[in-house]
Amino acid sequence: MKGVGPQKAELLKKEVGIFTFGDLIEYYPFRYVDRSKFHKISDLLNVEGGVQIKGQIVGILESGSGRAKRLTAKFQDDTGVIDLVWFKGASWVKNTLKINTPIQVYGKPTQFNGRWNIAHPEISTTLQQHEVGYQPVYSSTEKLNARGLNSKGIEQLVKAVLDELSGQVEEPFSSEICREYRLIGREKAIRLIHNPKTELDAQQARFRLKFEELFFLQMELLVRKKITLQKSQGYTMSEVGNTFNTFYKNHIPFELTNAQKRVLKEIRKNLNTGHHMNRLLQGDVGSGKTLVALLSMLLVIDNGYQAAIIAPTEILAIQHYESISELLAPMNLTVSLLTGSTKKKDRVPLHEKLMRGDIDVLVGTHALLEDPVKFKNLGLVVIDEQHRFGVAQRSKMWKKNNLAPHVLIMTATPIPRTLAMTFYGDLEVSVIDELPPGRKPIQTIHKYDAGRLAVFGLIRDEVAKGRQVYFVYPLIKESEKLDFNNLLDGFEAITRSFPMPDYNLSIVHGQMKAEDKAFEMNRFIKGETQIMVATTVIEVGVNVPNASVMVIESAERFGLSQLHQLRGRVGRGAEKSYCILMTGDKISKDSQKRMKTMVSTNDGFEIAEVDLQLRGPGDLLGTQQSGLLDLKIANLSKDAQVVAMARDVAKELLVKDPTIELDAHKMIRSRLQEMLKSRPNWGRIA
Repeated sequence: MKGVGPQKAELLKKEVGIFTFGDLIEYYPFRYVDRSKFHKISDLLNVEGGVQIKGQIVGILESGSGRAKRLTAKFQDDTGVIDLVWFKGASWVKNTLKINTPIQVYGKPTQFNGRWNIAHPEISTTLQQHEVGYQPVYSSTEKLNARGLNSKGIEQLVKAVLDELSGQVEEPFSSEICREYRLIGREKAIRLIHNPKTELDAQQARFRLKFEELFFLQMELLVRKKITLQKSQGYTMSEVGNTFNTFYKNHIPFELTNAQKRVLKEIRKNLNTGHHMNRLLQGDVGSGKTLVALLSMLLVIDNGYQAAIIAPTEILAIQHYESISELLAPMNLTVSLLTGSTKKKDRVPLHEKLMRGDIDVLVGTHALLEDPVKFKNLGLVVIDEQHRFGVAQRSKMWKKNNLAPHVLIMTATPIPRTLAMTFYGDLEVSVIDELPPGRKPIQTIHKYDAGRLAVFGLIRDEVAKGRQVYFVYPLIKESEKLDFNNLLDGFEAITRSFPMPDYNLSIVHGQMKAEDKAFEMNRFIKGETQIMVATTVIEVGVNVPNASVMVIESAERFGLSQLHQLRGRVGRGAEKSYCILMTGDKISKDSQKRMKTMVSTNDGFEIAEVDLQLRGPGDLLGTQQSGLLDLKIANLSKDAQVVAMARDVAKELLVKDPTIELDAHKMIRSRLQEMLKSRPNWGRIA
C-alpha cells in the first residue's frame, strides 16, 4: 500500500491488529468532529466541545525558553480575538504560520484569566467553500503517532482503500432481510461510517454494522447449540419416582418459591429429551439454587444414576456436603465427600464404592476431576460458581461415562440479559428471580472513614445481642501505590477497639496454609469468635446464619459484583442484617455510583446491569474466558436492543432455513463456516 512501508506495516499489526485492507476498513472511528459548521468568536460562550472558526492571525509572540518555551498567535475574525497557544514544537509551528492570511482553525476553546484560547489547534489554509460533514476520529497509540499514523494519518489510509473500492464488498444479507429490518447495504455502511455527511448517516452506518456483527455472533452460538444437541446424546430420565416424591412431600425444609418450581420443571423437561442437558442456573445469593440442584439430583437417582456436585473451594464443598447430608438424613441414600484433603486410606474404599454404585451423591472440589475417580453411572454433574473452573478442567467430567452426564451450572453472580444471550447463548438459561419468603432485606449503609466510631457502636450492639461480624479488606500487605487500609493494620486496630476477653477475633487471608484457614473459619462458624477479619477469600462459601454485619473496608476498591457477593454472606438468618461500605473521604464518580447502587438496591440483576455499564463486558467476564469479545463496533453494555433483535432474526432464519442452504443465505453460510472453523467449541462442555 502506498505510504505504508515495512516498519509502518509492522507497527499497524502490533499496535492495533491491522494486517489487511479488510482489517483497515473495519477499523471504525470511535467518534466524529462536526466540521459542517463554523462559529464566531463572539459565540464561544454558548458552544460546548470543539469549534471551527474562519479568520486570520494578526500577531505572533514567543515566550519562555527551553522546555518552557511557548508560542502564542493572536487570531481574529470579524467579531473578536482569541489566542492560539502551542506548548510543544513552538519553533517548527512558528515557521508554518503566516500573518494576515485567511485560515480556518479547529480546536477546543477554554478561558484563562478572562481570555479565550485554543491549545494546539488544527490549522488549514484550504478554506472550505461547502459543508465537509463529520470528520472521523480513530484510536491511535504513542508509537503510531510517532510514525505519522495519528487519527489523521489513519483517516488518509482508510480513504485510500475506500477510493479503490467499487462493488468489491460482499453483501451477506438478502434484499428481503435488508428491506424488512431497514438495513443499508454493507458497502454503503462502510463508506458512511468513515465519512458521514450528517449524524443520520453515522447512525444508519453504525446500526447496520452493529447488527451484522451481533447477528453473526448469535448465529454462531445458535448453530453450535444445534450441532451439539444433534451430536450429544444424553441419558433419558423420565421417571419421577419414590425418592424425589418422598423428599418433596415429607422432608423439604420450606415451600418452594414459584421461581424454583418453574426452574425445576425446565430441568425435568431437559432430562426427559434424550439429549444432553447443558443448563446455566442463575440466582441471587440465598435464592435457593442448591435446593433446586438437590431435587434435580434426586430425579437422577430415581432413574438409577449417580449425581455429583463440584464446588470451587474445600470450605464450600464441606458446607454442601453437610447441608445435603442433613437434608437427606431421613432418606436411605449415601452422600460422600472427596476433596484434596481426603486421606489416601479413605480414598481407596470411596473409589470402590463409587464404582459399585454404592454412593448416590458425591460432593467435592476439583479432586473429582482427577483420573482415578470413576463412577458406575454418573447421570448429573452440578458445578457451583462455574467461572472458578477452567473449561479444560470441566471437560474432564465428560470422560467419566460412555455418554456425557447432564450438566447444571450454578452461579450467584447475576449476568445481565445481554451477556447471558451472548456468552451463554449456547446454553439453556434458567433464572431464580425470587427470594424465599421471610428473608429480611439487608440494610446497606455507606460511611466515610470519619464515621467509623458510629460503625463500631453498631457492631458492639450486635455482638451484645449474640450476633457475629465480618470485616473484609482488599489488601493483605501495605501497598506503596495504593493508600488503602490493609488487613494486618486493620486487624491490630480492630483488636484495640474490641479487646479480649470481651471479644474473640479470627483472621483469614489467602497467604495462610489451607489447614490454618479452615481452623479459623470453623471457629467463626461454630460461634467461638465473634469477629472475622478477612480478605475476599470469604466471598464464596461461608454460610453463618448468625452473622448480621458485613463491614467492607476500602469499598471503593471492589467491583459491584464482588460487593454484592460479599453482602450475601450476611442476612442468612431471621435477624435484621447490615452491610457497611467504608470508603475514603474522596472517591471517584464511578465509585460514588457503585456505593449509591449498593445502598439503593438488593437486586443482583439490577446491580449487574449497572456493573456492565460501568465496566463493560470484558472486565465482567474476562476476555480470556469469553473468546467472544473481538467486537469491532458493537458494545454489549449499550446495544442490548440490537443484541435481542439480532438473536430474534437469527432464530427466525434458522426456522425458515434450518440447514442454511437457500441461495439467498449462501453468504451467511460461507461466513459461518469460517467462524466455526476458527474457534474451538468449548461451549459443549459448559
